[in-house]
Amino acid sequence: MARPIQAHIDLSALENNLHVARRTTFARIMSVIKADGYGHGLLHVAEALAATDGYALLDIRDAVRLREAGYRQTILLLEGFFGAAELPVIAEYDLTSVIHSAWQIDMLDAYPGNGKLDVWLKVNTGMNRLGFTPEQVSLAMEQLRRHRAVRDITLMTHFANADEARGVAGPLALFNDVAAAHRVARSMANSAALLRYPATHGDWVRPGIMLYGASPFVDVSTQQLGLKPAMTLSSRIIATQELRAGDEVGYGALFRAEHNMRIGIVACGYADGYPRSAQNGTPILVDGQRTQMLGRVSMDMLYVDLSALPQCDVGSRVVLWGEGLPIEEVARAAGTVSYELMCALTPRVPIKL
Repeated sequence: MARPIQAHIDLSALENNLHVARRTTFARIMSVIKADGYGHGLLHVAEALAATDGYALLDIRDAVRLREAGYRQTILLLEGFFGAAELPVIAEYDLTSVIHSAWQIDMLDAYPGNGKLDVWLKVNTGMNRLGFTPEQVSLAMEQLRRHRAVRDITLMTHFANADEARGVAGPLALFNDVAAAHRVARSMANSAALLRYPATHGDWVRPGIMLYGASPFVDVSTQQLGLKPAMTLSSRIIATQELRAGDEVGYGALFRAEHNMRIGIVACGYADGYPRSAQNGTPILVDGQRTQMLGRVSMDMLYVDLSALPQCDVGSRVVLWGEGLPIEEVARAAGTVSYELMCALTPRVPIKL
């Protein structure tokens, strides 16, 4: 019998979440499916999001996989190309490239073809990660407009604080000042901006985390946004232990029982992608009932409190996150974000549709 852990991917939830995005904006939707569809499986996600206007990802190999699977929508390479050798592939598969640095413009001469390449020019509005400063945009735009390879240009930026109290006012004003001088399409909004700041929608929005059923906000739940979790990570209790007061649990003895109690051992650990940083009290479901994790997560196992769940035993189903347990709640308890939990799922975890 196989180890009981699995990740269930609900394609209908992805479809629902795309619908939430669609009814929130009139802009075209560029669905972000990088990192193997945030750990959900690239082609599974692409299939569920087939009604999207475009896909955005990083790896050119993944872009080729989408084209060869028959997807004809715009496919955007979010970090563009990394060398001249990728330009013939971009041309062959009709891919769209972000241009974020001057060296990429210099390299465009290697593109095989005239007037066929669509590019998204990235503007740095304060995140200071990728992109041209506002002062550099006019020259970059002029170079792209004059280049024989370039067909269409979109201006884009990315907000650092759309999900936080600081919001987007400053970067949005800066971007709008830059864009006012250029009559091209615009793309600004990630999931948080799409849901909270309609003024950022522009011509293309780029939802990511919301498509997978997690809230981008600390103060707004998934349910309030109408989103459904697309990934449920589950396993089973494989053993139980009776503890006496003073007994310790797991590596480092991070949990010590203050009274007699019963615990369950779950077939899931950090080698499956569950965060080792998860603390005592991290929420978990056993047979649909909420309890808490105890001790330190080990490579292949973790521990849950069964003291108030006498009916739960070996074989009881455990939900680590997903259906009935929002992933962002688990992430907060582990000192991380839901993005990391999704992307950290390891290949040894079977995926079931």
